Amino acid sequence: MARNFANVAVVGLGYIGLPTAAILADHGVKTVGVDIAPSTVEQVNAGVLPFVEPGLLEVLERAVAKGQLKAQTDMPVADAYIVAVPTPFTDALSADLTYIETAARSIATTLTGGELVILESTSPPGATEHMRDVILEARMDLNAEDLLVAHCPERVLPGKIMQEMITNDRIIGGIGTEAAEAARDLYAAFCQGELLLTDARTAEMAKLTENSFRDVNIAFANELSVISHKLGIDVWELIALANHHPRVNILQPGPGVGGHCIAVDPWFIVDAAPEEANLIRTARQTNDAKPDWVLGRIEQALDIGAAGSKVALFGLAFKANIDDLRESPSLAIVERLSSLAVGAELLVVEPHIHELPPKLATREKVSLISTERAIQEADIIVLLVDHDAFKNVDPVQLEGKTVIDTRGIWR
Repeated sequence: MARNFANVAVVGLGYIGLPTAAILADHGVKTVGVDIAPSTVEQVNAGVLPFVEPGLLEVLERAVAKGQLKAQTDMPVADAYIVAVPTPFTDALSADLTYIETAARSIATTLTGGELVILESTSPPGATEHMRDVILEARMDLNAEDLLVAHCPERVLPGKIMQEMITNDRIIGGIGTEAAEAARDLYAAFCQGELLLTDARTAEMAKLTENSFRDVNIAFANELSVISHKLGIDVWELIALANHHPRVNILQPGPGVGGHCIAVDPWFIVDAAPEEANLIRTARQTNDAKPDWVLGRIEQALDIGAAGSKVALFGLAFKANIDDLRESPSLAIVERLSSLAVGAELLVVEPHIHELPPKLATREKVSLISTERAIQEADIIVLLVDHDAFKNVDPVQLEGKTVIDTRGIWR
């Protein structure tokens, strides 16, 4: 018999937590969003988006207006808890579970027994069990049998979260069959994709595997781009030709790999099995090295150019058509360039943000300007992100300028 959840708490109102809370509420589940940032809570309760995600605003406004969704900083009593907090990696390239532990201790204070606690945060194998153990350590009066604990990793694409959260298949890994089935019943409230049940560790590893597969294939494309540049070959033409083979599908290279998933998750596998994860480690190192290679090309162009050159850098986000700067290789390139004594003025173009991030805002000779002005004023033009807004640039406007196109849209 399917379980009904009268009320759900979503812990963490970031890029995954807020869409999850909004969609749950929009599908008739009374939902409370919990976040430690008062400003985020205020924005959500006012029906205002803290970040850009197509389609989210309408759902958020509707859920808040109907009284199905509210946000607060303290942990409520609920039938189910979905933890969607950050899991960054440390300087030692291992997972930092501090946010999960803090959320677990806060949830523990509200439990009476029988609740469902779901970890959505991308995590290394064993993290869901660790979250359960943290809860039980905080509540010595509860036993493991008193809790239903599961891992249900998000697997959505920024920019298409509102669509994919509903239509994508979902992996649901329980610590025990009952927990997996309970989590399936909750996600069935809005998910139209297939709900695939497994154990928690396999679910954790599945998400890491998906992103590591992408990372390895992107590394191949990025390595091809470096080799092709050395040999005087157009890598974009090369890949297009190779992809005519019926069993070849090479991805597109870029300035590196960013975001909260692909740039981070493979390290969790490496940390879990350091002696065995050789290919995954090498791919991560290849992609992490690409921003320095791009930076070298910019420095080379500056050495050839006149003193006092202006460099226009197009894009700071980690992928096209979003405002998300997390682990962005483009942002890293601009930050490193701004810290070098190159003497150049940096003209940053990012149509999805209204002000420079803190590290750049305090640097001299760095400004956020329009596409038109950057093209007009710059001597060196660097395309870092293939935003749709940049695809309409007339190639005639680029004549006479040094162009470094890491995305292949202006070649």
